Amino acid sequence: MKTKGFTILALASIALLASCVQKTKAPETAPAETVVEDVVPAPVYDTTQPRSVLKAVAHAHGGWGDLWKKNDVEYTYDYRSADGKADISTERYIFSNEASFGKYTQHEINIMPNKKGEVVQCFDGKETVVLIDGQKTEDEQMVGLGDFLRKANYFWFTMPYKLTNDGTIVTYQGQEDYQGTAYDKVHVTYDPEITGKEQNDIYVLYVNPETKLIDRFYFSLPFLGVNEPVIIANYEYEDIDGQLIATKRSYFMPSENGYSEEPNLVQTLTNIKFANGFTVENLMENL
Repeated sequence: MKTKGFTILALASIALLASCVQKTKAPETAPAETVVEDVVPAPVYDTTQPRSVLKAVAHAHGGWGDLWKKNDVEYTYDYRSADGKADISTERYIFSNEASFGKYTQHEINIMPNKKGEVVQCFDGKETVVLIDGQKTEDEQMVGLGDFLRKANYFWFTMPYKLTNDGTIVTYQGQEDYQGTAYDKVHVTYDPEITGKEQNDIYVLYVNPETKLIDRFYFSLPFLGVNEPVIIANYEYEDIDGQLIATKRSYFMPSENGYSEEPNLVQTLTNIKFANGFTVENLMENL
């Protein structure tokens, strides 16, 4: 297990570095399921065909077609480390072009942790701009950070629908008991010929065969030298207008003594609202 030097600072960068393994864009038209019928039958859940498990996961979450029809989302994002420091933002996404907006009223971890001031990041589907106290910055590091966060936060929100993107390699690894539930373990990684990376992200998903939800998963952070899936994420869900959203995400990092009982990082999503009428032109307005 390669965890030497993997500190709380690295864990605090989960949202920065553990996603966006592919640059696949959302489809330009709604998925076929939304055109053919409003009610999509549940897909077959067959562990001998592990991709069917992931399709069942997507369906259980409410379906990409349903999310597409909602057009967009806004929510409050609280990203908090064990020492009480937090990044708090208002997040907005448009599903058709993956536009992503974040307004940070508190930023003590990833974004200018030693400085005050409101930070706004906006990716319009093509490029990212960053505003500090209303002024556009040309600082390459701040713009690069903003670009990565915008795409990463969007990825995490839509993750159940991205696990079968082109280039994913999916295998079934049997069952494992956790807190009284026999979970199906599904290993997901990516074809390097598609991603262009020698070392790709790895997820080991714990899928509840009854609910078809991913309650827990392990993942890697190759960018930080953590090449094995040893970081744990535990998810708790709420039904928001027919979509099951992971509104509480608890992360545990490994150490020489194993894992602590309390999470090293907790992310919460509140005030979730769909169908706000956002467009690229008005995404940054009325805040």
